[in-house]
Amino acid sequence: MTTYAPNLTEILDREPLPASGIESGDVDYEADGVAYRGYLAHPAGEGRHPGILVVHDWLGVTDYVRMRCDMLARLGYTAFAADVYGADVRPAPEDAAGVAGGFYQDRPLWRKRLTEAFASLRAQPSVDADRTAAIGYCFGGSSVLEFARTGADVDAVVSFHGGLLTGPEGEAEQITAKLLVLHGAADPVAPDDAMLAFENDLRTAPSVDWQLVSYANAMHAFTLPDADAPEHGAQFQATAERRSWAAMKAFLAEVFEPRA
Repeated sequence: MTTYAPNLTEILDREPLPASGIESGDVDYEADGVAYRGYLAHPAGEGRHPGILVVHDWLGVTDYVRMRCDMLARLGYTAFAADVYGADVRPAPEDAAGVAGGFYQDRPLWRKRLTEAFASLRAQPSVDADRTAAIGYCFGGSSVLEFARTGADVDAVVSFHGGLLTGPEGEAEQITAKLLVLHGAADPVAPDDAMLAFENDLRTAPSVDWQLVSYANAMHAFTLPDADAPEHGAQFQATAERRSWAAMKAFLAEVFEPRA
């Protein structure tokens, strides 16, 4: 079991550990000759559970994303942390913007790596491959929205303080997932004009089920306890962190409601 810093443990422990416990650990996978190291967490014992792909922020697979996977496992899901960068790429904070920026400049590669990670999630023995979702934080929030635009066969997508990108005209019609976008109302990375453009893009596809929640006074990275750079528009906000997690829980519970 992973041991986390106190500020992460405080968030994790909001979800009680089930009596049967959870199982977790790093997972190595490979695609097209590239090695990746993700992280898997699921309820202990046999059985298949809805699978959640969890996509990291611009620092890559860190304890933060592992903690979120553990929280999801405590809720009864199998959570798999994607490694978009590759096993040998774990950028320092001063280098992270450049590494993440490379994917914004190469959207086909970005989508390909997300698709490969999703395939690895679905292949896990503890995953019910017919019930899946993808969530992500910051770069990961942008990533899961990008993944939805591929027309991926995923039931639900949740973005936490991600960039709000649009795509080529008509591409939004490819989205089959239900979307939940959790946004900071004071986030300079996705200001009002970007939010409006994003919403207008989705309005061109009436079949897409989407919702956007904007949290008052919340900046970029509002769910990350170590974020404390308000001069750059990034800061943790406990209220928005709690509310956004509760919104995601309710959304996934609705999507994965037991079928008759």
